[in-house]
Amino acid sequence: ITRMTFSVWLLVCFCGLTLGQEGLPQTEVASEIGSCFPDMCKFLKEFGKSEAFQILVLKEKGKVAFSVGLPGDTAIGPVNLLTTLVYKRVITNVGNAYNQLTGIFVAPVRGMYYFSFFYHAGGYQPVNLFLMKNNEYILASSDHMTLFDGADNGGNAAFLELQQGDQVYVQLKANTHVWGNSYTTTFSGFLLYQI
Repeated sequence: ITRMTFSVWLLVCFCGLTLGQEGLPQTEVASEIGSCFPDMCKFLKEFGKSEAFQILVLKEKGKVAFSVGLPGDTAIGPVNLLTTLVYKRVITNVGNAYNQLTGIFVAPVRGMYYFSFFYHAGGYQPVNLFLMKNNEYILASSDHMTLFDGADNGGNAAFLELQQGDQVYVQLKANTHVWGNSYTTTFSGFLLYQI
C-alpha cells in the first residue's frame, strides 16, 4: 500500500466512523458526490477541486506525458539571443506539466523522464537547438548552413532524472533558426517511473 492509498483509505474510514456515530443530525444532502452530511459534502467538493488533491492523484497514478508542436509555418530566427522555444500547439498534455505560454515543462513529481525534440529547418541558415534542464545544457541537435541543401531535419532525446519542480525546455541558439511547423518541429516527454 502506498502512502497515498493509505491516506485515502484512512480518510474514508474516518469519514465512515464519523458518520456512523450516534447523536449526529440525520439531515443529508444529495449531490453529485452522492448522499452525505452537509459539512462532509462541502469538504469533499472543496478538497476535490484543490491543487493538493490534483497533485496527490497525479502522484498516485503517475501519469505525466506531453507532446507539443511549434506553430507558424515560417522561419523562427535567426534570433539575437539564446531563446526558449514556446511550442503552442498542444497535441497532448496529461498532467498539465507543460506550460504552453512559457514553453517550459515542470516536473510534478520526482522520477525518471524521457524527452525528445525534433526540428525542420531550411538549409540556408544554421540550426542549433539545446535541451535544457534548469539552465543546464543537456544535449543538442544542430546542422550547419549549406548552399546545396534545401532543408534539414534533426532531433535528439534523453532520459533525465528530475526532482519535483525541475524545469525542462528547448532553446534556440543565437544567430540560428528553425522552421515553425507544429507537425515537424516538436517537443515531447513523459514520466517513466517515480523515484
